[in-house]
This record gives sequence, structure tokens and C-alpha cells, in this order.
Amino acid sequence: MSTEDKIRKQLAENPIILYMKGVPTAPECGFSAKTVGILNATGIPFAYVNVLAAPFIREKLPKISHWPTYPQLFVNGELVGGCDIVEAMHNDGSLLLLLQNTSVKTESTAAAGDAITHVEVESLIKNSFPDAVIEIDGEGCNLSITVVSEAFLDLPLVKQQQGVMAALAGVLASGRLHAVSMKTFTPEQRREQAETPASGLLQIQA
Repeated sequence: MSTEDKIRKQLAENPIILYMKGVPTAPECGFSAKTVGILNATGIPFAYVNVLAAPFIREKLPKISHWPTYPQLFVNGELVGGCDIVEAMHNDGSLLLLLQNTSVKTESTAAAGDAITHVEVESLIKNSFPDAVIEIDGEGCNLSITVVSEAFLDLPLVKQQQGVMAALAGVLASGRLHAVSMKTFTPEQRREQAETPASGLLQIQA
């Protein structure tokens, strides 16, 4: 999948999505922090992509949105704007109305049986583990999730996985996510795993 296809898939699957620097719990620029604060004040959930951790998306998105800076807020696949526009809409009340209308549509769709998206799952996990590197495989409501985080240091495996499952408790309870296959690692454990050749398998170094 090309970077452009990935972006368009994210926009199609997430009615409210913010492309920002950092994550909502730890923004890495003042404009992203202000935008997150405004969105949090509405009380309406939103997906996000940390463009600092996704350099290809950071480079490609401005060519699609025709907006050169970050953050960028999209609603129903359409660019709303950056921090200044979001703030202005918040001040005149139009932002809350827009997000509420989108939220109602999203809840109706979810009630009809739509499964959670990869971006939503990643967003939920990163709310609890901001430093996490997350890999998600699978489609629909049955996913295989790998989470790598410094927060797992000195924790037994069961506690690591309980922490991730707690972050997903809401969507599991709602039925939007039915089954999860979970793997958790500290960064050191992940490096050790990558350095250990799998017996009998051909490995190619690119």
C-alpha cells in the first residue's frame, strides 16, 4: 500500500482524525498542544497520527491536503484546518456542532456493526503508553497486536498485557473489537528477538 493510499484509508475509516506532532498525552509542538486541548474540551473522541513517528505521511499529507503545516484536523475526510482555524471555530461554537454531528453519525454506524480501525486501536493504546511502537495485523474485529514500550520494564508478561487490554476495555465491551492476539515487549526484548535467527528460515538482509 502506498503512503497516499494509507492516508486516504485513514481518512475514510476515521471520521475525526488529527495529524499532529507527538501524541495527545505528550504533544511535541505548541500548536498541536493547543489543538488537542480544544478537541479534548469538546469531549468527543478523535483518532490521531503522530507525523513525527510517520515521516512518509508527514511528507506526503501536505500534497494531498494542500496545507503545509501541522497539525491538520480532518472531519469526514475533509480538511478543517490547522490550529488557528480550529481555535476560531471553537470560539464561535461551530467546531462543537460539526464534531457532534459527526459523532452521532459515527455512533449510528458503529451500532450497525462496523469494526474498529487500526488507527483507533493505536490511538487508544498510545493514550496509556505514549512511547509505544505498535504493530497491528488482521482486519475487522479480530486483530493481532504487538506493543513495544519502555513502560513494560520490570513488569511480568501478564501485567504488560493486562495494561494494554485495559486501554482497549471500552471497545471490547462495545463489541467493536471481538478478539485480540497480544504480544508485548520492552525495546530490549524486541531487539533481542530481531537478532535471534529463526531456525530453518531463510533471512534476507535488505
